[in-house]
Amino acid sequence: MIRAAIAGASGYGGAELVRWLRGHGHVELGALAAGRGAGRPVEDVFPHLSGVAEGAFAPTDWDRLGADADVVFLALPHGEALAAAVRLLAAGARVVDLGADFRLRNPAAYRRWYGAEHTATDLLTEAVCGLTEWHRDAVAGARLVANPGCYPTASSMALKPLLEHFGDRVTGAVVIDAKSGVSGAGRNPRDGYQYSELNENLKPYGAGAHRHQPEIEQELAAGGAGPRVFFSPHLAPMTRGILAACYVPMADAPSREELEAVFLDRYAGEPFVRVLTGSALPQTKATLGSNYCDLAVRVDRDRGLAVVFAAIDNLVKGAAGQAVQNMNVMLGLDETTGLLAAPVFP
Repeated sequence: MIRAAIAGASGYGGAELVRWLRGHGHVELGALAAGRGAGRPVEDVFPHLSGVAEGAFAPTDWDRLGADADVVFLALPHGEALAAAVRLLAAGARVVDLGADFRLRNPAAYRRWYGAEHTATDLLTEAVCGLTEWHRDAVAGARLVANPGCYPTASSMALKPLLEHFGDRVTGAVVIDAKSGVSGAGRNPRDGYQYSELNENLKPYGAGAHRHQPEIEQELAAGGAGPRVFFSPHLAPMTRGILAACYVPMADAPSREELEAVFLDRYAGEPFVRVLTGSALPQTKATLGSNYCDLAVRVDRDRGLAVVFAAIDNLVKGAAGQAVQNMNVMLGLDETTGLLAAPVFP
């Protein structure tokens, strides 16, 4: 059995990790560390985990977590994984970081977007991007995997096949218009996130200045020059889900049939990717509570525009589910182990 521990277990991502790992079949769930929440019974914080995860949240002791676990999942605010990863790796554990600390390869970019110095720069060259379908070989056997953010996951899954085959035809900035459920903001209450302000409301935030924009641009440029990106995220009055509409200006745009064939070929055999054809388009409800990513393409050749739509559950494929998928690959298990639950409907 694989011994797994979670740091940051009292957040939404941590709770999702508990839910998936508890039914994994090859995992023995160890310490659920929660910092300020240490000592509180798990079921008091998350009633839905009553009978699933027993006991109380543990103090965060990195040396003990590293010694007692084969893999440690970090579901922490940015900055907190830097020293933690160093100590966990030194203790012999593997690390899957669901936070931002090892996503950006350039320490200067980290300083610009997160306002702090990166204190574990030696690990940046070792950390592997955990966009599993695109970096599977690198993830296999890795010690440190940087799970992508939820928006970058949806956007990269949508855009990379197009850019791989038709990148030389892109004529301008790619616009990513993405809507997310409010769980993406985490559990800590903030102004503007109360139910009364979010219900029946749809609002943009961080347009062109969101921390996920450089992560998206970095991933789209993997292996060469990538396009400029304008990223416009919005909060939608729903709990979970991301719907990203990616608009790509193109010269001599391919037909819809050509573009669709590229996506069907690239994602053939991928267990968690569903390329929709015909009149079907992705919707958040169709991926709710699952590790699936739904994709569809449209082309307007008269206007020189290709559009790719992507839908995921931000807490599963955009966080905990993808993290478990990466753990499976890291440790040589079948990639789908513990993750084949169907989406929840209605």
